[in-house]
Amino acid sequence: MRARQLGITLGLGTPGELNAITDVPGVRVGHSTLKTRVDGKQVRTGVTLIQPRAGEARHQPCFAGYHVLNGNGDATGLEWISEAGLLTTPMAITNTHSIGIVRDTLIALERERLADPAVYWCMPVVMETYDGLLNDIWGQHVQPEHVRQALDQAETGPVQEGAVGGGTGMICHEFKGGIGTASRRLSAEQGGWTVGVLVQANHGKRQELRVDGYPVGRHLMDIPSPFAERGTPGMGSIVVIIATDAPLLPHQCKRLAQRASIGIGRTGGGTEDSSGDLFLAFATGNHDLPPADYGRKDLPLSTPLRMVNNDHISPLFSAAAEAVEEAIINAILAGEDMSTEEGVKVPGLAGESLLQALHRCGWSMSR
Repeated sequence: MRARQLGITLGLGTPGELNAITDVPGVRVGHSTLKTRVDGKQVRTGVTLIQPRAGEARHQPCFAGYHVLNGNGDATGLEWISEAGLLTTPMAITNTHSIGIVRDTLIALERERLADPAVYWCMPVVMETYDGLLNDIWGQHVQPEHVRQALDQAETGPVQEGAVGGGTGMICHEFKGGIGTASRRLSAEQGGWTVGVLVQANHGKRQELRVDGYPVGRHLMDIPSPFAERGTPGMGSIVVIIATDAPLLPHQCKRLAQRASIGIGRTGGGTEDSSGDLFLAFATGNHDLPPADYGRKDLPLSTPLRMVNNDHISPLFSAAAEAVEEAIINAILAGEDMSTEEGVKVPGLAGESLLQALHRCGWSMSR
C-alpha cells in the first residue's frame, strides 16, 4: 500500500492524478528486474530508466541541474550537465558495480538510433546505490539486455514501486526499500505546473525514521534489523530524480534539486558519511531547445526561452520537498520481506505496523 491509501497525507500540496513522476507530461519510466541465482549466489538487482520527454532526448533536450548532499556515491554525465545545463540522454539507476555497463549500453543504444553517428556523441546520466547485502554485487550481473529491456518497457502511467529495477535489492531505514515515486500539482494561481519525483531509497537508520513529522522509527525497533550481524545501520545511499513541466533555466533546476535534501531530512535521512545522496532535476517547460546533434549546420544562433520568475518559484520548491518525502515513504511501504541463504533478513514495513507506530506517537488521521 502507498501512504495515501493508509490515510497518511504528507504536506499541504495536491498530488497529481497518479501521484508519480509520470504525472509530468512525456516522462516515461521502465524497469528491468533480476531475481535469480547464479553459481549458488543470490542476484537481486536491476535497472530503472527514466526518459524526460516523449521522443528521443537528444532531439528534445531539456534544462537540468544537480546537487550532491553527500558524495559517497557515483554518477556519470553530471559534469556536462553542470557545464551546459542540458539533459540530452535518458537517465538510469542501478547498483554500484553496474554503473559502467549501464552507461556503455546506453551509448550503444544511442548509436543504433543515429542516422549519422559521426556527428554526435553522448554522455548518459547513470546513478547508483549499493545493494550488496541482498545481491551478489561483485558478480556484476546487470547485462546490456537488461538495459535494453528497461528502455523498451519505459512508459507513462503508474510506476511500479519497491523491489523493482534498480531498487530490487535496496534497504531503507533498515526496512526493505527501493523505488518510490510521488508528485505535486500546483494551483492555477501558482502556475498549474507539476513536480514529479522518483527515488531509489537505500539509506537511513531505523530509529531516525519519521513519517509526517512523527518519530515512528523509535516505536519500530522491535522489528529485527538486517544490520544486526553485518554492516552498519544507515550505510547506503539515495538517488532522487525530480521532473517538472515548469519553464526553469539550468540554475533554477539546480535550486530545485537542492530541495530534495529537505524531503530526505523530513523522513530522518541525510546525515550519514557512508551515504551517496545525489539529486538531479530537469525541466521540460521550454519546448524549442535546439537538438543535441552536435555538428549540425542548421542550428539557430539564439533560442527564445521562458523562465519562472524567482518571486514565484517557492511553490515549486515546496512541491519538490513534499514529493521526495512521500516517495521515500512509498518506497518503504512497497517493500516486502527479503532474505538470503547467507542469513541476511530484511523486513518489509507493513502498513498496519506503521499506523500503529504513528498512533503511539500521537498521530491522528483526522489531523
